[in-house]
Amino acid sequence: MDPESQMKFPDEKYVKEITGRTPASLSFFTKSTNTLIREVSHEFDQFAYTLMAFGIIDLLVGFCVLSWSGIFVITFAILSCLGSFYYCSQTVRWIMSKGRGTTDMQIIADYIKEGSDSYLRTQYKTIATIAIFTAIGLFLIYLFRGSVSAEISPVALALVTAISFIIGAFCSAIAGYTGVWTSVRCNLRVASAAAQYDYINAFLLAFRGGAVSAILSAAMCILGIATLYIISTLLFVNLMGVNPSEIPLLLGGYGFGASFVALFMQLGGGIYTKAADVGADMCGKIEQGIPEDDPRNPAVIADLVGDNVGDCAGSMADVFESIAAEMIGTMILGATLSSQSKLDASTLQLYIFFPLIVHSLDLIVSITGISLTVPRSNTEDAIIPMKRGYTVALILAIILFTIVCRFMLYTPIAPAAWWHYALCGMVGLLCAYSIVLITQYYTDYVNEPVKKIAAASRTGHGTNIIAGIAVGMESTAMPAITISISLFVSYTLGYNSGLPSEHLAGLFGTACATMGMLCTAVFVLSMNNFGPIADNAGGVVEMSEQPHDVRVITDRLDAVGNVTKAATKGYAVGGSALACFLLFNAFLDEIDILTGIKVTSVDITKVEVMIGGILGIMMVFLFTGWSIDAVGRTAQQVVIEVRRQFREIPGIMQHQAKPQYGKCVEIVTRAALKEMIRPALLALTMPVGVGLLFRFIGAYKGEYILGVECLASFLQFGTMTGLLMAVFLDNSGGAWDNAKKLIESKNLKDTESHKAAITGDTVGDPFKDTAGPALHVVITTMSTTSLVLGPLFVANMAYTTMGNNGNPSDMMM
Repeated sequence: MDPESQMKFPDEKYVKEITGRTPASLSFFTKSTNTLIREVSHEFDQFAYTLMAFGIIDLLVGFCVLSWSGIFVITFAILSCLGSFYYCSQTVRWIMSKGRGTTDMQIIADYIKEGSDSYLRTQYKTIATIAIFTAIGLFLIYLFRGSVSAEISPVALALVTAISFIIGAFCSAIAGYTGVWTSVRCNLRVASAAAQYDYINAFLLAFRGGAVSAILSAAMCILGIATLYIISTLLFVNLMGVNPSEIPLLLGGYGFGASFVALFMQLGGGIYTKAADVGADMCGKIEQGIPEDDPRNPAVIADLVGDNVGDCAGSMADVFESIAAEMIGTMILGATLSSQSKLDASTLQLYIFFPLIVHSLDLIVSITGISLTVPRSNTEDAIIPMKRGYTVALILAIILFTIVCRFMLYTPIAPAAWWHYALCGMVGLLCAYSIVLITQYYTDYVNEPVKKIAAASRTGHGTNIIAGIAVGMESTAMPAITISISLFVSYTLGYNSGLPSEHLAGLFGTACATMGMLCTAVFVLSMNNFGPIADNAGGVVEMSEQPHDVRVITDRLDAVGNVTKAATKGYAVGGSALACFLLFNAFLDEIDILTGIKVTSVDITKVEVMIGGILGIMMVFLFTGWSIDAVGRTAQQVVIEVRRQFREIPGIMQHQAKPQYGKCVEIVTRAALKEMIRPALLALTMPVGVGLLFRFIGAYKGEYILGVECLASFLQFGTMTGLLMAVFLDNSGGAWDNAKKLIESKNLKDTESHKAAITGDTVGDPFKDTAGPALHVVITTMSTTSLVLGPLFVANMAYTTMGNNGNPSDMMM
């Protein structure tokens, strides 16, 4: 049981007499109970020490099974993870040592924590059930799919794939839970610091609290892949004699498991948070005219819970699967490049381990930047220390990335290759920075696009919606151009690196650009997590009715949090786009390795291939429509319940009766878990359905790789459409939100312009926090699904894998 949940408080909040009581008591606990601090910190320490124990075991096993170059690399990666776990443990101790505020604050925070825990418990049961059936299905499929090599039996391959899928899914779920675990404890302490007018500590608590979950997610991902690689090397290389270049292909199940859970968590959390938010805004702001986070609103607790399960849990699972997919794709590509370039065994292992080292450096440079992110005064805007810390992390990343390229990617065959790939990393960093700036331009209310939406609000609701959609569509142009330039330049640099396999060398250049883009991911995610913690703290302050100048402090933090969340969405979609390009090529490499069929191009003039592309585009639009519809239907239930309470519980608006917060939490939890199933299954099953359909058509026509070609078309068209759709949804929603905040900052609340802006913000909520972020995961999930099941879509698989002793007609059944 959670130690903090054992503290009991009188449940009389908001039951106020008409006269007497002042707005709020400022009688703070002088310090947190020492026993409570120790118990909560010990709970986290146990988790951190368990992860550290796994890391130490990995090191011991690695010393026995890896070459000297592999031992050196894996030691560095695991030690980076161990240091990160220790840093998180010490940070949590520091967070828990801070004051917990008034009794009223603690009661509110308890509501939020209980609602978040309840939702995650129920959601994890649902996901676990589906995951078990999926793992069984993977096992059965792999029994008949064919093996990586003659040394690995289909049964062994099926077992390792199913187990790696379960491990990836479990780690992704843990990553999501750590985001919520930290957030629901930090929000109270941020509110407490703000109520004591301690702006600097309020900032540090929100930022470092967000950093804990970001660091843990990345470190667990690195540790998980390192563990699987070491175990696979022990079982298949040392005991069965499998070629080491084939080991990365065995890790595909891990990436698929991470994507599988991330999709459900991002989608379910997005439906939860935006349905509660829309319901609360429609009934509170529009119908009753009460402020945001007002304690009289029955949906306010559900709204605050949603910030945690959507923005924190969903985002952490999302980043976990993005890093996992990018690392596995790069490892497969590095192994293929090394093999075809005839590099020696030691260099091959360095190319395979290259992404592990880069992301280990991400931990080091980001923790350094996080530690240096401290406001210099109470008046300094919160974004300024973040920019200082990010600048430090960025400079360190450039220096260390270049050093690692020289150490790991130098080869006598191509002496210039290492600096070509270092330049590719710089291209990725520049791409990330450019996308963040573009996103800020279109979503920050100091810039013209948001001002245009605010101006359109003067003439009504319709013109606000038209302006917001126009801004969102316009905002897709520059990110698309930026990503295209980055892909071209990085491919060209890799192509001219001097390695014999020029095309693969070019593809590895795009992989290095992706890693460059993501080599400060932990710091960027810390900024993202800062937002929901600050938002929750503002809710706690508002509901406990602290003085207005206390809310001013949390509003300052929340305003910056909105900017960082919007920028992070742009960063995430750019990373997903580049990672999907890697996974697409890893999928084609896998087809070559497992079947001997090399697919170098896809002819889109074939009718079937064009149909596959159309289906990919259709899937993105259908998924987006179902996701937004899920928010709308769930929000309707919230609105009905809130209206019922206002109507049937007299005294709510006069502070004489407490709303039934639990009713709204229960409604949103139940509805979100139900509504997430349909769009999630669409994203998971559509690639499989397209591949199998055209595999059988191809077998009938004698075109045995038609299924692969059509699936490749589906992936490419779907990924490109999903990329631009996600940018549109993220930026239009962010622009609508900040247009409303711009109007509020001019003291124009309760005007017609403000009401029109609220309508735009309500429409934009499921855009930017449900459908958009879920698409980030969908475009990666499509690729990981195809990577795991790839050769299943080749119609002559039996003929190929049986050493030409089979009959192609065997696969036509």
